[in-house]
Amino acid sequence: MSKIRSMSLTTRIMIGMALGIAVGFLFQAILAGEDDYLIPLGLFSLPIKAFFVDGLFHVGGQIFIASLKMLVVPLVFVSLVCGTCSLSDPKKLGRLGGKSIGLYLVTTAVAITVAISLALLFNPGQGIALPSDASFNAKEAPTLARVIIDMFPTNPFEAMAKGNMLQVIVFALLFGVSMALSGKAGKRVAAVFEDLNTVILKLVTLLMNIAPYGVFFLMAKLFTTIEMGLILSLAKYFLVVVAALLIHAFINYSIILKVLTGLNPLTFLAKMKHACLFGFSTSSSSATMPITLETATKKLGANNSVASFTIPLGATINMDGTAIMQGVATVFIAQVFAVDLTISDYLMVILTATLASVGTAGVPGVGLIMLAMVLNQVGLPVEGIAIIIGVDRLLDMTRTAVNITGDCMVTCVVAKSEGQLDETIFNDPNAAKDLEDYHKSTE
Repeated sequence: MSKIRSMSLTTRIMIGMALGIAVGFLFQAILAGEDDYLIPLGLFSLPIKAFFVDGLFHVGGQIFIASLKMLVVPLVFVSLVCGTCSLSDPKKLGRLGGKSIGLYLVTTAVAITVAISLALLFNPGQGIALPSDASFNAKEAPTLARVIIDMFPTNPFEAMAKGNMLQVIVFALLFGVSMALSGKAGKRVAAVFEDLNTVILKLVTLLMNIAPYGVFFLMAKLFTTIEMGLILSLAKYFLVVVAALLIHAFINYSIILKVLTGLNPLTFLAKMKHACLFGFSTSSSSATMPITLETATKKLGANNSVASFTIPLGATINMDGTAIMQGVATVFIAQVFAVDLTISDYLMVILTATLASVGTAGVPGVGLIMLAMVLNQVGLPVEGIAIIIGVDRLLDMTRTAVNITGDCMVTCVVAKSEGQLDETIFNDPNAAKDLEDYHKSTE
C-alpha cells in the first residue's frame, strides 16, 4: 500500500485507467451479448451487469463526475473575482477578452481546416452503405442575439444553480471590477475571497485523492458497454478524426505557442499530461476545469488574474475538438449521401463552425447542435448524424483532452503577452510536478 501511495498521481490515474479498460473488455467478453451473467458464490449468484456495470461502476463514476462538477461554479466564481479585483487597470479586462476570444476563434478555424483537409485526402465516407433507418432530430440553435442577451444573468444565483458558465463569468467580472473600485471596503471583501479560494483549492486536493478510483469506474463501464463492432465498421472515419485531433494538439498548438511566445512546446506538452488524463476520462471540459486551472497556474506559471479568466472562457467557447469532428463528419456525410461540395461550401463550413463555437456556447448538446447547423448550411441531411453518433462517445474523450490543451496554450500566450507568465515555473520540470507536493499534504 505504501508503495502505491508513493507513486505520482498521474501514474496512479494511468493504472486506474488501464485496469478499468482491461476489466471492461473482460466483462464485455463474458457477457458476449447476453443480458447478464451470474457469478456463482455458494448460496447465491452475483450478476455482473446489474451489480458491477449498472451498479458499482455507474455509481462510482457518476459520484466522481458529480464531485468534480460540484467544484466548477464556486471555483470559477471565486477565482475569477480574486483575479479581477487584483487588476490595477480595469481596461486590462478588455485586452484579455479580445486576445482570448480572438485566439480561440483562430485555433477553431485552424482545427476545422485541418479536419476537412484530412477527410478530403482519405475519403472516410467512401464505401459506407447508407443506412435505411438513419434518423436524427436536431435541436434548433439559438440566435446570436439570444446568446448575447442570455450572457447577462437576471438572477446570478439561478445562473450558478444551473451552471450557466457564461452568466457566472459575466457576474464574476462585474463583481470583481466593483470590488477593485470600492477602496477599503473592496479590499476587506477581497481578503475574504482570497481565503475562500484557498479553501476551495484544498477541496480540489481532497478530491484528487479519489481520482484513480473514479477513472477506473468510468473506464470499466465505458469499455463494458461500448460497441466495438460499430467502431470497426466506421474505422476510417474514426481514425481520420483521431489523426486530426493529434495533429492539432501536438503540431498546431506547438507552432502557435512557439511563434507567439518563444516557449518550449515540449515542456508545455509534458506538463499537460495530468490534465489531459482527466479530460480523457471525464469527457467534460467543465468537470476538468479545476484541474486545468490548477495546471495553468501551478505548472505553467500563468498568473491567476489571467488564468481565472481564460480557462473558464475556454471551457465554454473553445471547441477545437468539436470543430474537428464537424469537419470530418461533414465530408463523411457528404460522401455517404453522394453529395458533391464545392470550395465555397467548405469555406462556409469553416466560417459557420468557427462562429457557432461562440454562438452556441453553454447550450446543452452543443456539439450536435453545431453539427446540425453546419450540415444545414451546406444542404446536407441532418439524418447523417445518426450514422456517426454511435462512435462519438470514445471520440469525445479525445476531443476533451485536445480542448483543455488548447485552453492552457491560449492561457500561456495571453499571460505572456500581458507579462503575467512566470517562465521560471514554466521551464522548471519539477514545478508542482504532478501537483504531488500540493496533494500529498492532505494524505
